[in-house]
Amino acid sequence: MPDCLVCTPKTDKSRDARCKDIPMFDPKTVSDVIAAARKKAVADADTARRAISVLDLTSLNDDDTPEVIEALCKRAQTPEGNTAAVCVYAPFIETSWRALGQSGVKTATVVNFPEGGTNAQRVGDETADCVAKGADEVDLVFPYKAFIGGDAAIAADVVDATRMACGTMTTMKVILESGEFDDLAKVYDAARLAIRHGANFVKTSTGKVPVGATPEAAVAMLTAIRDAKEEDGIDAGFKASGGVKTTDDAALYIAIADHIMGDGWAKPETFRFGASGVLTALLETCGSKPSDAPAATGNY
Repeated sequence: MPDCLVCTPKTDKSRDARCKDIPMFDPKTVSDVIAAARKKAVADADTARRAISVLDLTSLNDDDTPEVIEALCKRAQTPEGNTAAVCVYAPFIETSWRALGQSGVKTATVVNFPEGGTNAQRVGDETADCVAKGADEVDLVFPYKAFIGGDAAIAADVVDATRMACGTMTTMKVILESGEFDDLAKVYDAARLAIRHGANFVKTSTGKVPVGATPEAAVAMLTAIRDAKEEDGIDAGFKASGGVKTTDDAALYIAIADHIMGDGWAKPETFRFGASGVLTALLETCGSKPSDAPAATGNY
């Protein structure tokens, strides 16, 4: 395997001895990865269609109504192809899957949102309720404050409880709230923990804090995904959410994923965007007229 821009030989003796010969994440090289991805990124119609196919079209607003969610589901079915999913609050799960019908678009929802609490039993019960309502996918807010404060065990407990409630058929995405971390190495470690405890995807942000997705966090998380595959044999995907608004934004995140994981890796099974307004930009790049249905608002 060629030398990787985001790795350096392991020297941290506190890490598991079985991984001593595996490269470790090096935050100092993140800028090099981003620069290489920028050279590959192409914000054209093909990229826009690819981005639509991996989009979780999102509405998580306090004033959402059944009518708003029905309009969201209509927008998710575009002339350039359907989005991967719509993401809505739990009270609208049934509204969503009924409106989507046989379109193939998944219904996603959020739990432990947005605070990232530490009560594993409560989060597990909340998740079970969402699954019973018909959610295909559950986006869990990781107990990021506890993890940052050094309590990895309670973070793992919450992820475990959610995984158990999801069962084997419901996709679990774990929202790290990467913008609240002050150290990319901790973002990497949080992603590795989440994947080890059953996350199908790791996701950047709730969209409810000032800093959402960033290319830097994407590099850390995608490197964790790659390393989890190579070291532990575990497959996981990546979701960029919070502030993805233009075709240029989408093109850069796809290029970062392709750079780290390999060309063509970013597809609905492995990669998602969580966003609302970006769909208009993507359709315009394709030369298509956006739906007459009103766009959802929010920093997704």
